Order: sequence, then structure tokens, then C-alpha cells
Amino acid sequence: MPWWFLPLLMALMVGLLCPATGTLLVTQRRLLQSNLISHAVLPGLAVALALGLDPALGGVLSGVLGALVAERLQRRDGRSHEAVINTVLAGFLGLGVLLIPLLNLRLDLEAVLFGDLLAVGSSDLLRTLIAAASLLLLVVCSYRSLVYLGVDPDGAAAVGLPVRGLRLALAFVTALVVVSAMAAVGVVLVIALLCAPVLPGLHRVTSLRAAMLRSSLVGMALSGAGFALALFLNLPPGPLIGVACLGLLLPGSRIR
Repeated sequence: MPWWFLPLLMALMVGLLCPATGTLLVTQRRLLQSNLISHAVLPGLAVALALGLDPALGGVLSGVLGALVAERLQRRDGRSHEAVINTVLAGFLGLGVLLIPLLNLRLDLEAVLFGDLLAVGSSDLLRTLIAAASLLLLVVCSYRSLVYLGVDPDGAAAVGLPVRGLRLALAFVTALVVVSAMAAVGVVLVIALLCAPVLPGLHRVTSLRAAMLRSSLVGMALSGAGFALALFLNLPPGPLIGVACLGLLLPGSRIR
């Protein structure tokens, strides 16, 4: 097997998975929460490493906890949703950075934040497959409810749909996706793959399925092209994929 095959496969998997999840987040108006989750995984990673556990497990739990804390604070006191999320985001990220020296951990913080695609292994690919299976299960089991919730959240609550349960499930899947993509693009740059491929052409699709498929194809093209260009230019793939996401949205860029 060529040395570049596994990193390329990982890049394509992340390029498919992140935009599909991002489509759900955009239609549910929960994209800011994904930014919180992507930063809130760091304390869980640190604690799991200190306890000798799988860091992915700690990251997922920490990411979901951050989302629950933000929702509880906003619901309890009626504060601005954006202000609460940004404050909890900064607090969890700061806590994670502090835990690394406090727990005397050997952790490459730059790789966690910005990814190291060339160093991925079979365990990283397995985490991505688990995240993909979780997303597929959520969509298959709750597709109509997710569409209804995205179109009319108040109406969904009025007819008795489990709105909080659906949002919690989406937060859990998002945390899985963020942790699985961490090896490729890091917990900071993953937000670009969650957002950018979703936006072009979103208003022209006729269904949630079509939007997820379209964004996934765009994400795979971005990730694959970014990885190939990184090899050609001898640059880090993760940041280059992030820059490619920005280029997709620059004036004059069109996805037809």
C-alpha cells in the first residue's frame, strides 16, 4: 500500500462526513454549537490521556458536556445564546490548555488544533467510520423529524416531537465527527469543513438529502485537492484544506 493512501482516504472520509453533518447543523440553526463542541473536546482529551483511556471517548464526552452547559446556562438565565456559547467555548478551551501542563501530559497541541493528516493510522480511520455510522443511523431513524425541526422548530415542539432529544443526538454525532476529523484537520479547522461546502448551492436543492449529498461531494473535492496540493507544495494538509474552504466562498467562486 502506498504511504499516501491512508492519509488520502482519511481526507476523503472527513471531506464527506463533515459537510453532511454541517448540512444538518445549518438547517437546524445549530452551527455555532458545532464551533463550541470543536473547542470543548480538548479538556476531555487531556483527562482521558491522563487516565490511560481512549482520548476520543474523553473528547466526545467533553464536547457534549460543553454543549449541555451552554444550553443550560442560556435556558436558565435567558442570556444571549451567542454570548453564552462563545464564553463556554473559551472556558473549555482554556481549561484544556491548562490541563496539559497540570497533568504533565505529552501532547502535541499544534497537531490537536490543526491536524496532522500524514500521521493518521488505522485507529483514526476506525473512529471516522464509527462517526459515519452514527450519522447514518441518526438520519435514517429521524429524517422526517429532522426536516420538520429544521423548517419549523416551534411547530415541531408543538406536535410533540422530541426536540431536545434530537438536538442532543445531533450534538453527540457532531462531537463524534469533530473527534474523528481531529487527526486530519484539527479541532479548530474542522469548522471550515462543517460550514464551507454546505453554503454554495444550498438554496437550490429541493431536499435535505440532496443538500447533504451535494455538500459531501464538494467537501470530498476540497479535501482531496487540498491534500494533493499539500504534497506538491510540501505544506501541512490541514491548514491548506482550511484555506481551500475559504477560497470556495470568495467573491466569484461558484459551484454549478
